[in-house]
Amino acid sequence: MQGIFGIYKPVGPTSFGIVAELRKITGVKRIGHAGTLDPLAKGIIVVAIGAEYTKKIHEAVAAEKEYVAEIKLGETSATDDGEGEKTPVSDRKPEIAEIRETVSKFVGKIDQIPPIYSAIKISGKRAYDLARKGKYPIMSPRKVEIKNIEILDYSYPLLKLNVTTAKGVYIRSLARDIGSALGTGAYMSGLERTRVGEFTKANSLTLEEFASKFKY
Repeated sequence: MQGIFGIYKPVGPTSFGIVAELRKITGVKRIGHAGTLDPLAKGIIVVAIGAEYTKKIHEAVAAEKEYVAEIKLGETSATDDGEGEKTPVSDRKPEIAEIRETVSKFVGKIDQIPPIYSAIKISGKRAYDLARKGKYPIMSPRKVEIKNIEILDYSYPLLKLNVTTAKGVYIRSLARDIGSALGTGAYMSGLERTRVGEFTKANSLTLEEFASKFKY
């Protein structure tokens, strides 16, 4: 049992939890994945099963990705998503024209500061581990590319976007920065990754579907 597959992760499990389940299903220990999704996010994770294919996982890491993001305006979150402690910022309701103008400024190559609660390593330790111990690391900006942002819906305080990115983009950071630019504050209240390279919802499998086809 080996190959590269798109697995559709539901809200709840971690990406590493999905890999652990795949090891049980396949009996294969050598499994890698590209592009971690937070537990509160759902969508496609690309997994490589078997030594031959884990060597190729970097191709999926570099692939273009597409997301549907829900952003809540009016307050910030300590984790930049729905899990963290919220802080009210403003009850001002931006008009759709202002929203369009603001989000357009984030399309292209931009400097983005990753969330403090992220898996990035700082002096050999995960940033989220440091943050949970009250040692909030200074996160350096990274050059990333956002290829397109489409407004799908806006009904204050919720803004729904379709976002196409190159590798390394944090949608939580994008939500935070849009809120900062608007002066309202914002955090990512929901996220679905709908595409990774050639993998879409149509050609990806849930764990249950994968198990029914490939359980050893």
